[in-house]
Amino acid sequence: MENMIGMEKNRRVLSGDITRHVLDNGLVVLVLPGNTVPVVAVDVWYKVGSKDEQPGKSGFAHLFEHMMFEGSENVGKGEHMKLISEVGGWMNASTGKDRTNYFEVVPSNQLALALWLEADRMRSLKVTRENFENQRDTVKEERRMRVDNAPYAPVFYEILDELAFQNWAYRHSLIGSMADLDNARLEDVIAFHQRYYRPNNAILAVAGDCRVDDVLALVNRYFAAIPAGEAPPEVDLSEPAQKSEIRRRWEDPFAPLPALVMAFKIPPRTSAAYYPLSLLERWLGEGESARLHRRLVEQEQVAAQVSCWLDPRLGPGLFTLFVQLAPGRQLEDLERILNEELERAVQTSPSATEMERIHNQSLAEYYSKLERCFQKADLLCLYQMYSGRPEDLFEEIGRLEGLGAEDVQAAAQQFLIPANRTVIEIVPAGGR
Repeated sequence: MENMIGMEKNRRVLSGDITRHVLDNGLVVLVLPGNTVPVVAVDVWYKVGSKDEQPGKSGFAHLFEHMMFEGSENVGKGEHMKLISEVGGWMNASTGKDRTNYFEVVPSNQLALALWLEADRMRSLKVTRENFENQRDTVKEERRMRVDNAPYAPVFYEILDELAFQNWAYRHSLIGSMADLDNARLEDVIAFHQRYYRPNNAILAVAGDCRVDDVLALVNRYFAAIPAGEAPPEVDLSEPAQKSEIRRRWEDPFAPLPALVMAFKIPPRTSAAYYPLSLLERWLGEGESARLHRRLVEQEQVAAQVSCWLDPRLGPGLFTLFVQLAPGRQLEDLERILNEELERAVQTSPSATEMERIHNQSLAEYYSKLERCFQKADLLCLYQMYSGRPEDLFEEIGRLEGLGAEDVQAAAQQFLIPANRTVIEIVPAGGR
């Protein structure tokens, strides 16, 4: 009880006023001040991911994750990272199915630098043949290392989505096929950039030690003159209802042990079902006290490890289980016991003790994120893109706390059914 009371105190301290401002060019600006430490985060989300790519042109969104560091009108190749590092900051970027983001975390007296750097590449990125060829080779090497020659990686980067989805938007590889990367033309890459990397297709969040008026003044100075582009085309993310189990057996030349992947189709991130599903994920797979770990790893000793995660998206997503077989055990026994445990989740609700654990895990993760300015900026962008409500940053945790054991069981009954799943049996190549 003392821990929960402490969390309630923290909630009042960590909440705050979010300012939302839209420039004439369509850029959505979100500001959340908080001066616990003299650090500030700048996060830019472009509403473009692999879902926006066309057949034969996969990998373009991820390619631009790299291209965006190749220089702009006033910033040389590699200088973006150098300038941020020299002032004691750090930065990175990532690509997803629905979005690409770029961020900096810097001392608060360097906020102007971070905003200027982001504005310069939004306005004048150098999409040249030299930069394109250089970064295409980099992406191809990344693919070789992270996908083609890593244990289990092809399943999660490509095979699972190819089996689970019928719509091209989510079915194809995020990192891009080697053939598409080889065949990519500079003019197609330029067209992709002009279509999606514009202020009217972006969200800019600033969180940390800052003043709203100062942030908006800097944003207007650096971003207001960047011209908007045409509205990007809408992407059809609809997916036909799955009516039966999809199954494949795949030989992995790098897998040390056999494994089982089981993924269940779930609704979009904006669905009310997201909340009980997130608690269901914790109940079954979060930590050593979760049901699957206790049964499969500790009691039956049929699994070496168990992982469970949600992959929510603008369109349909996946609730995925990954279970690595214990040495000397059979994959058939693993699947049988896993199915028994999933059926138990359908037939029985979490105990009071289990509900207390998963609610505490949710609260602990929530407050941990709100202690870091980058996490706050990133969540502001996430909520703005998915729901158009950045204030969900402070409201969504209440929706989780309002759920009970019956809600978690109902999610299991609705989604954890054989007809809604894709199963991949991974076996080491050559019968190892």
